[in-house]
Amino acid sequence: MSLYLGFDTSNYTTSVALYDPEQDRVWHAKRLLPVKPGEKGIRQSDAVFHHTQQLPELLETTLSEAAEAMHLSRKQLTAEIAGIGVSSRPRRVEGSYMPCFTVGLTQAKDLGAVLDLPVTEFSHQEGHIAAALYSAGRLDLVGTGFCAFHVSGGTTESLFVLPGTECLLEARLEGTSTDLKAGQAIDRTGVMLGLPFPAGPALEQLALKSDRTFRIRPSAAGLDVSLSGVENKCQKMLADGEAPEDIALFCLRSVEAALQSMADALLERHPGTHLVFSGGVMSNGILRRDFEARYDCSFAAPEFSADNAAGAAVLAALHAE
Repeated sequence: MSLYLGFDTSNYTTSVALYDPEQDRVWHAKRLLPVKPGEKGIRQSDAVFHHTQQLPELLETTLSEAAEAMHLSRKQLTAEIAGIGVSSRPRRVEGSYMPCFTVGLTQAKDLGAVLDLPVTEFSHQEGHIAAALYSAGRLDLVGTGFCAFHVSGGTTESLFVLPGTECLLEARLEGTSTDLKAGQAIDRTGVMLGLPFPAGPALEQLALKSDRTFRIRPSAAGLDVSLSGVENKCQKMLADGEAPEDIALFCLRSVEAALQSMADALLERHPGTHLVFSGGVMSNGILRRDFEARYDCSFAAPEFSADNAAGAAVLAALHAE
């Protein structure tokens, strides 16, 4: 038996995972970083502090749940860990860096030194894609060429993914939002409507109460889009006294229209390829239903869409093969 541990300390979530390739099973625990009511994000210094506080408890929870499920003592379980994967930066590009990822990286290196285990670094984006492939039952796509989306609070990107010389999932950027990101548009609209941050789940529930139909033409240029107009339009709708549920649905439909434009352009460049959606925004049920009806695609399960360490653990196992 060989088990693989994963860490991811993003700007929103502390996460730990343990992956058993033989059972193809993941145990994981995660916790959102606390954001004060009315605020739209968190400072990096605060993120680092909260990760440091939360990580030990989440590691304890993950290992205890896995040991109980496998009928092993903690000592026996620990002896079966063969490697560690960790998200050490947002993307695998020059200059990609956020201090919050150093918390998980430090934990991984410390454990690797104590337990004499290999530690493999991946990008947060690679972890998202791997988690989506795992939860959708499509790890067979690793080593092939496929299209992917990473859509979150900090990223709205279309990608072409293929095996690289330095990594299993080399994500080549194809298209992006040139200003506001999809998650930012959703979170800012949600906070504007008095919803808690991050606002995705609450905004979706509010939008489901609307029966409005919107015809939206996205602001697009080739594979890129602009989303800043979404926030501006939502602010105007609120000032004009329109119903909160209609504003919520307009926001989501606007994001959907932009992503569809990006996907259509991406598939025109890479016809016949499978499309994989990852990132917290893509856990939205409204978007998922419409996209599954429109494309040959796979989605991460909701618990693996938002930030998580499962992808890092799975990639560590695949890297060891």
